[in-house]
Amino acid sequence: MSSFLKYVIALCIFSVVAGMANEPPGFVEGHLKIISGKEVELADGNAPAIMAENYARYPLVILSQGEKKEIARVTADGNGNYRTALPPGDYVLDVQARARGHVRAKPQRFTVVSNQTVRVDMNIDTGVR
Repeated sequence: MSSFLKYVIALCIFSVVAGMANEPPGFVEGHLKIISGKEVELADGNAPAIMAENYARYPLVILSQGEKKEIARVTADGNGNYRTALPPGDYVLDVQARARGHVRAKPQRFTVVSNQTVRVDMNIDTGVR
């Protein structure tokens, strides 16, 4: 095989591999809902609003599905919403605070596709009774 042909083949392989690495990201977004079993009522009879500080206490982690490596952390805004960009692939959304022992949440599997947004909502039971 001529060296020119080897060069062309190598260039084609490099272009394909480099093109895959430069694939545009996708997005994951959702809503974090904090559930507490503790019945709390304000003087006016309404339940208290979840404050932004409450969301900050429960950061979410995005793990690779296969290796369970941490890929990213995201904190919901003051309304409980979050959004982040990720490379295309399969992931798991979980709660970082699980180690505290009193947080219950079901890990959510999801797939990110280039230039698309996937919605993954998360409910967290704080176990406060």
